[in-house]
Amino acid sequence: MTELAAHEFWQKIHSPGTFRSDGDFSTSYIATLEDGRQLRLPVRVLADGQHALASLIINQASFEILDVLAQSLAEKLQSFEVDVVAGLPTLGLTLAAAVAQKLGHTRYAPLGTSRKFWYRDDLSVALSSITTPTQQKRLYMDPRMLPLLQGRRVALVDDVISSGTSIVSGLRLLAGCGVEPVAIGAAMLQSRRWCETLDAAGSQWRERTVGVLSTPMLEITETGTWRRPAL
Repeated sequence: MTELAAHEFWQKIHSPGTFRSDGDFSTSYIATLEDGRQLRLPVRVLADGQHALASLIINQASFEILDVLAQSLAEKLQSFEVDVVAGLPTLGLTLAAAVAQKLGHTRYAPLGTSRKFWYRDDLSVALSSITTPTQQKRLYMDPRMLPLLQGRRVALVDDVISSGTSIVSGLRLLAGCGVEPVAIGAAMLQSRRWCETLDAAGSQWRERTVGVLSTPMLEITETGTWRRPAL
């Protein structure tokens, strides 16, 4: 398997069986869609040097990749009879807009981290993320979006669910607005760390969470490659 330059990841969907998806991985992890098609994801080494994750940055992906992931997620959300999609910033906004279009909606509701002068502090919560752990940010609801969400069947969408902290912040913000989503959606469920976080937020959330791809926490081998953990 040829190596990819950093800018070449997330640009192409490959036919089923193009790459071996078992065994060890070096710089690329092979993720498989439900229909067997494959997507090469870069391996990101964590701070301990002993573990790594497959990465997806959806606003750097090709339009083909975005279209495929949005279509697959929209299909998974259809059974929840979603009226409106709410997107988590920043990368979740790209996916949420595309998913809303696939569901036949004319708009979506973006949450934000940039406070506009007409925003209200009571419509905000603290926000943390696995990719920006040191930044102190807040997640805001534009008060003009409230009529779009209240009393509706809402799906909360992010690009990747990893630790689960961003999703829980979104749930807290929506709860403060009197909204309980019927579903949570993501292009990728990254490892299983998010399960405990969502369980602590409410026993209902795990069964309401759907993703297009599921990728594991990888462990380093004696030769410096990466391997799925033993079951």
